[in-house]
Amino acid sequence: MWAELLPVGRHGGSGGYRRHAWTAADAECRAWFEEQARARGLAYEVDGNGNQWAWSGDPAAGGAVVTGSHLDSVPDGGAFDGPLGVVSAFAALDLLREHDATGSRPLGIVNFGDEEGARFGVACVGSRLMTGVLDPGRARALTDDGGVSLATAMERAGRDPSALGRDEERLSRIAAFVELHVEQGRNLGEAPIGVASAIWPHGRWRFDFHGQANHAGTTRMEDRRDPMPVFAAAVLDAQERARRAGALATFGKVAVEPNGTNAIASRVTAWLDSRAADPGVLDALVAEITRASGAEVTRESYTPVVDFDGPLRDRLAGLLGGAPVLPTGAGHDAGILASAVPTAMLFVRNPTGVSHSPEEQAERADCLAGVAALARVLEDLLTDPVSESLAR
Repeated sequence: MWAELLPVGRHGGSGGYRRHAWTAADAECRAWFEEQARARGLAYEVDGNGNQWAWSGDPAAGGAVVTGSHLDSVPDGGAFDGPLGVVSAFAALDLLREHDATGSRPLGIVNFGDEEGARFGVACVGSRLMTGVLDPGRARALTDDGGVSLATAMERAGRDPSALGRDEERLSRIAAFVELHVEQGRNLGEAPIGVASAIWPHGRWRFDFHGQANHAGTTRMEDRRDPMPVFAAAVLDAQERARRAGALATFGKVAVEPNGTNAIASRVTAWLDSRAADPGVLDALVAEITRASGAEVTRESYTPVVDFDGPLRDRLAGLLGGAPVLPTGAGHDAGILASAVPTAMLFVRNPTGVSHSPEEQAERADCLAGVAALARVLEDLLTDPVSESLAR
């Protein structure tokens, strides 16, 4: 499975992945998921929000246990972020079937659409729509850098954007969701597997710095209204303020107009990603960066702190022999679903700590340990309904 998926959407120059939502690479990934589902005799379906589902057992029976992740990527992202969770889900099901341990509950495997938000600017679109966190009208109106709307992109991919919205019926069928993911950091140390405790609050803000376009070779320095130095100062200011606050602030995407080598910019648009362990610290940090920047600032997305289901988290840690329990600053579909269903996460060790990069890595032995751990967790949840978490 891993070998089949590796070439899809990989850029020959950077070695990174460009699997953006509703593109040809995304379509290949989605076709791969459907093939894996049908090869195992699973019931396959796509919901109104574009999320893919594969079911063992009848989901309409309710009380389902679901696992999976996403297959899309950030620009030039790594091979493991997202796909490891989907591949591991199918592999864990294979292990359960091999040992005749599929239990009595329905088991679902999901590929959430547009988790990274690389094309339309909002992360976790599929799970946000499913849970009602993202307004369908706003989602349809989102546009990419080429001006193509999400609605148009879906239509071109053969999906109906009018069906977007909260999926109450599907949510009511799920008793627990467990997402396996490569760790995006180096906090596991010697442990190959960990359990998530929480996700830091985080968000994205658009900063618009306005100036006046002019000739780079004839305009005196004192006559310039150049937004680029103002933007540069804002980047340095944001980093220093984040360091002092014990938080994170990153300007990782920039658009310049008119973007000419010999032209002074008329406008710089930059996107801030900021995260902190405490929501009050995050709010104060972004407010300070905004005031100091002099820019016009628009909040594009915000996710509050997520505390994963306590009994479910503790149950997983116990099943895995006291696996480390740790928080993360990275957002995930599991964090979005946590507001609607009992949710937990497993992390697979990342020896370099590098993520959202072609250098992202996980050792084969650790990946196999992750599959075994996920299978053990699923077997327990599928066969033992007597649980505080699953009794909701």
